[in-house]
Amino acid sequence: MSFVDTLRQWDEAITCADRQDLSEALRIFLSIQEPNSKICFDIGCLHLINQDLDAAEKAFDCSIRKDEHLAVAFFQRGITFYRKKKYEESLADFQRAFKALRGNQLIDYKALGLRYILYACEVLHNVALAEAQLGNWEKAQENLVKALDCKTEAKLSVIDKALQSTLKQKVFKLVTFPSTILFRPNKHYVAELEKKDYLGKAKVVASVVPQDDFSGFAPLQPQVEDGPSSPKEPEVLRALEGEPHTVLFEFCPETSDELAVVPGNIVFVLQKGADNWAYVVFNERRGLVPYNYLERLEISLASRQNRVNQPDRTASPSREPPTRPERILGLTPGEGGGDARRMEPTEAFCVVKVRFTFNFIVSVPRGSPYRVLVGKISRKLNVSSAAVILSSVAGGQHLIHDNMDDLWSRAKEGRITVWCKTRMLSDEEPQDEIRLVALHSYQSSNPEDLNFDQGATITLLSRVNQDWLEGHCDGNTGIFPASFVEEVPVM
Repeated sequence: MSFVDTLRQWDEAITCADRQDLSEALRIFLSIQEPNSKICFDIGCLHLINQDLDAAEKAFDCSIRKDEHLAVAFFQRGITFYRKKKYEESLADFQRAFKALRGNQLIDYKALGLRYILYACEVLHNVALAEAQLGNWEKAQENLVKALDCKTEAKLSVIDKALQSTLKQKVFKLVTFPSTILFRPNKHYVAELEKKDYLGKAKVVASVVPQDDFSGFAPLQPQVEDGPSSPKEPEVLRALEGEPHTVLFEFCPETSDELAVVPGNIVFVLQKGADNWAYVVFNERRGLVPYNYLERLEISLASRQNRVNQPDRTASPSREPPTRPERILGLTPGEGGGDARRMEPTEAFCVVKVRFTFNFIVSVPRGSPYRVLVGKISRKLNVSSAAVILSSVAGGQHLIHDNMDDLWSRAKEGRITVWCKTRMLSDEEPQDEIRLVALHSYQSSNPEDLNFDQGATITLLSRVNQDWLEGHCDGNTGIFPASFVEEVPVM
């Protein structure tokens, strides 16, 4: 079965599920010959609604075989085992789901087509419940205490009630997944399924002249002699999000949230901040660009005709670009108020760029002790200071730090870059870093991308989304396509 056929049936099944025709949705899903991991997950959810636990277990087995990093599939299979009263198998799956979170407090599956957020505290809640069912009350309490460390305010009362129940050695309620929420196919791919008729409909005609034996397709109609000399104004730019602007000067980013552009690029401004920075879209990427590097693009026939006689903007500009505007630390474009400190280092403060599952910046007084930096980072991540692990890269290796002496020696012009991980406060060792091997060479001119050759070893830093990863290789850090690498198995 082709990808297009699979996509079409997947979309039909989701449509049936949306109108509560779950039996027809399941029938369509089961007719897909080569279902992917997400479709197998959807099949398992529908079987759970029908209380067919054996079929649900097999579907989740298939989903996990196709994607062993899908934490929510482990979570759902653990719920299935729990309902079958297979508490040991349920415990193992909940633990695998927590491991697949890789130290994150949550995973938002919205970008993958599932409107669901899997919280680490809820996974640990179910781990504790499985331990309680097995009579391991002390382990149940330990896991609930861990859950309190990574809780969200909305989940606080549930975990507190569960902890009170374990103190009385009473079983509490299972946190379940809403099975009516299913993985949906990419809406952009679905939009392309509609067939486009570029030629129009042929019309069969017959001559009304009695002596004319002609019959067949209508002949081509004569063109208007005095028609327009230039093509119609393209409407595609009007439908795009944001206001179109032309880039006047080359801009090289200094932080991960800035965007590289060159003269002649057309970007779409989504927001313009008071600090003269614009949040733009270019080639499906979003980032910050100085607004004084841009010129508003008027989409009209007159403006297009006027630009014919203007010099090519792709050529080197004859004048120097304007001064790079200062950015307000911690503010997004268009926001006001907040912290008025500038992100540029000063004689008194040093700027520390922190690479986590997302990147952010903090500033600390020069010469500060280690606890000051860790304290700021822990407050930003809402975790305990003891759970923060900081490292830096030297000679292609990550060096773990527990004091500021080495970090201050690595500062360049008042800037330091560190990598951050968090761990649960237990006797367990922090999770080993993940190594990847390049299946193909990847070369890109974008400054935020990571270039490497086939066979290169890459250290995984974070997962940007389903298709892009962030990693470190040969002293360089950047993003790259996930399909170009595979994980090196742990020996």
